[in-house]
Amino acid sequence: MRTLNPVELIVRKRDGGRLAGGEIEALIASFLAGEVLDYQLSAFLMACFFRGLDRDETSALTHAMLHSGKVLELRSVRGPKIDKHSTGGVGDKISLCLAPLVAACGVAAPMIAGRGLGHTGGTLDKLEAIPGFRVALDARAFERVVRSAGAAIVGQTAELAPADRRIYALRDVTGTVECIPLIVASILSKKLAIGADGLVLDVKVGRGAFMKDAKQARALCRELVEVGRRAGRKVVALLTDMHSPIGRTIGNALETREAIDVLKNAGPPDTRELTLALGVEMLLLAGAAKTRGAARAALEAKLANGDALARFRKMVELQGGDVRAVDDPARLPRAKVRLPVTAKRSGVVVGIDALELGLAGVELGAGRTRADQAVDPGAGIEIARGVGERVRQGEIVAHLAGTSRAKVREQVDRVQAAFEIGKHPVKRKLVLERID
Repeated sequence: MRTLNPVELIVRKRDGGRLAGGEIEALIASFLAGEVLDYQLSAFLMACFFRGLDRDETSALTHAMLHSGKVLELRSVRGPKIDKHSTGGVGDKISLCLAPLVAACGVAAPMIAGRGLGHTGGTLDKLEAIPGFRVALDARAFERVVRSAGAAIVGQTAELAPADRRIYALRDVTGTVECIPLIVASILSKKLAIGADGLVLDVKVGRGAFMKDAKQARALCRELVEVGRRAGRKVVALLTDMHSPIGRTIGNALETREAIDVLKNAGPPDTRELTLALGVEMLLLAGAAKTRGAARAALEAKLANGDALARFRKMVELQGGDVRAVDDPARLPRAKVRLPVTAKRSGVVVGIDALELGLAGVELGAGRTRADQAVDPGAGIEIARGVGERVRQGEIVAHLAGTSRAKVREQVDRVQAAFEIGKHPVKRKLVLERID
């Protein structure tokens, strides 16, 4: 058997050549075994960044990363199993209400999620705002929660796609994060490892998104869908707007409270609408509904009769959380300091800069700039006037919450400037495109 020569593969990719699937899989296996060193794989990643990978190469890389660890089957979970993934945004608490909602409709929702970093929030941080909630479950416990509650949301463990953890750490410090083939392999290797039959993708585009260009975001959607299908999964993607935040809250306990409101058949219209739009795709992918109308009606019925909330309560209980915080969200952490932000002028809110509010949230303590930083679960921003709503000069458009009055006060002007106030009403389009 020929010995792997990593330099040969790096040079070939650097010069625009293509690699065979077996070569890519051998490279990743050798990296995990310590035979290919960090600086060599970093060089390979940079070559991929500049030269790209074709779909065959991306599929091979995804397969190698997926099978670098345990691949769950969830055999004891009956019926269809559909996961959902968001590329991340500001105020994106959709997974918290979506997973139990589709579970209430008979579709299991096993989800692996991440933590916030930079201006985008993390689902795990939001769930951990519930006292006692455990996001670190082993494979057996994860399957048990999915079987009993119909849904579970956990973090990536050392067992699942360990190659992704190590490769992402290198991408993060070598300027190779923004490479579509590498993004596809990273996302799918984790999502395919948890035993779902299908995957619904929420790819966000706009000021507050990882992808700010619609053409790039559309290309990412197509690659995710096609590579996922090559791996034997049903996949559909929605391209959604992230110029303005989702919902009325930014921050961990605040967003968890809003998600609970949606599960109580209330909550902001845009949070509810995006939850339903993604839920429709999940039910259709699972074959749990024949038409979009039937899928939406089923989801709305489960919100109205309390079944979705009951599923969330069960998931929280099984993952060690205090269910009293579900029944009474006032028990969730609250910040000591709360200051208002007022409108500079009268008119209609035509836009809210999601990036600026996300960055302000980080400064308030709701997010982190390093992976090892803690977050303040009670910190964040409450939006009082959303896109399309009228406001008078001097009226409150938002409240800022944090621990330090001085730090909260520092963000007032920034948040005030993030509200674009015009003369004419506007209507926000949440779902921009569907790609299957």
